[in-house]
Amino acid sequence: MSAKITFRGWAGHFICANRCRFRLNTLIELRDTRIVVSTVGVMEDPLDGRKFSEVGAYRHFETMAFHAKFEGGFWDADVSREVQFNSRWSYASIEDEQAANDGHYKVVEEICQKLESGNGP
Repeated sequence: MSAKITFRGWAGHFICANRCRFRLNTLIELRDTRIVVSTVGVMEDPLDGRKFSEVGAYRHFETMAFHAKFEGGFWDADVSREVQFNSRWSYASIEDEQAANDGHYKVVEEICQKLESGNGP
């Protein structure tokens, strides 16, 4: 059985995600397991929207994964239940947008493989 993958248009994590120009959110579903993979980056500086701030220490992009919970009509990230993965999760340079994009899909692929093999989170 293969996992169902749904790409969504909102951020899946990060309290300042509304200031991020880069947001990816993917829901992975297999049987009763639902995982959200979320990548954010290119965060506008709150004092000068033409400049960018790091989303965390030494990074302009980050990817995280969480078990999902049903809330407000959607399966969304339960940020209290983080899912670990081995793929790269952060990118330091504001120029790393394509790498962050590709990295997001590598995390999705890794988690799907784990779930489908029965070794999932």
